[in-house]
Amino acid sequence: MIEPIRVLIAKVGLDGHDRGALILTQVLRESGMTVYYTGIRKTPTQISEMAVRNQIDVIGISILSGGHRYLIPKVIAVLEQSEAGSIPIIIGGIIPVKDREFLTSKGVTKIFIDNESSTEIVKYIAELVHRNR
Repeated sequence: MIEPIRVLIAKVGLDGHDRGALILTQVLRESGMTVYYTGIRKTPTQISEMAVRNQIDVIGISILSGGHRYLIPKVIAVLEQSEAGSIPIIIGGIIPVKDREFLTSKGVTKIFIDNESSTEIVKYIAELVHRNR
């Protein structure tokens, strides 16, 4: 039996807007994935602990607060410290073009922008996890 893909959808920092994260959580569940949602205003440490505890295959972070240049590298650093640095990080939200190269250089696997469909996100996660298993 093939294990379902385990995804953690996270909201880091003071960002309280979670409509997109909630919609994506539902879409991923409907596609057969096991999805955990952190809720809003989580710290990098809380996200890392939840990822390790639930043996997550991929972490999706939704960020709309503008804190992505600080918060995303912080999440990645905490994951590396907890020996979970191999978990791929994908992000979506409001990510200016000028910041995308910086974030990928820090370890973000993929950045989704607002014109990509949920079908594309599901397909990307499935392919990513199957390559890594």
